[in-house]
Amino acid sequence: MASILEPSKDSFSPAMTKIVGTLGPNSQSVGVISSCLKARMSVARFDFSWHDPEYHQETLENLKAVVKLTKKLCAVVNKSGQAISLKEDATIVLTSDEGLEASSELFPINFDGLPKAVKKGDTNFIGQYLFTGSETISAWLEVTEVNGNNVVCLIKNSVTLTGSLFTLYASQISLDLPTISDKDNKFISTWGVQNKIDFLSLSFTRNAEDMRHASKFLSNLGDLYQTQIFAKIENVEGLNQFDEILKEASGIILSRGNLGIDLPPEKVSLNSEPAIILLIL
Repeated sequence: MASILEPSKDSFSPAMTKIVGTLGPNSQSVGVISSCLKARMSVARFDFSWHDPEYHQETLENLKAVVKLTKKLCAVVNKSGQAISLKEDATIVLTSDEGLEASSELFPINFDGLPKAVKKGDTNFIGQYLFTGSETISAWLEVTEVNGNNVVCLIKNSVTLTGSLFTLYASQISLDLPTISDKDNKFISTWGVQNKIDFLSLSFTRNAEDMRHASKFLSNLGDLYQTQIFAKIENVEGLNQFDEILKEASGIILSRGNLGIDLPPEKVSLNSEPAIILLIL
């Protein structure tokens, strides 16, 4: 049994499956990145939803140094501090007034179209990565009232949100949001162009038009005209348009965690299998 756990020898055929690793605070150092590459990490992902370009540039320079030392090539993927305690059965107001400070009763969001998109009974989640309302790092909210620019929600679970930036996930609701936000535009146009990123992961891809828009955006940035775009399918809207998205994308990322919000777990697996078959074909 112990031999099964040992790393495969170099003489073995390389595995088809590739490992994408997001480089964060615990994996920024040369030593840790070197260990990741030796453990067969194939792609390093930089998530610009947190921290500044200078921090990511330092991480990238460490990655470049490790690539030279280990002779292992790793492509680069670019995407796009407080604690807030929420109590079950309390209410919280989601407001588009970004000038207000976040608290356990009020949560500013940078999307003024939410009040028009949701209605009483709809489900929203707030967190950083996982959104289930049951894993202690995300809040499960149920809309009880829409009042002007504010959305009043009932908190369905007790949780403490920590970090400097959170994501609002509206379950099975079509939102009129730009494919590439102003913040994404700034990071890609500066840091992305400076470092000639290999891939762009397009979060929450909804349809083929999202892909075409992103492709046109990159083609106007000169050095990034050859950057490949991976469509990240994260909701039912994108899953329903999978075939058309596939025609425009260099690759597909199935975010089963987010899909598990819109779909029962067994249906996530059932939808993943035919998607993988289409990718192979």
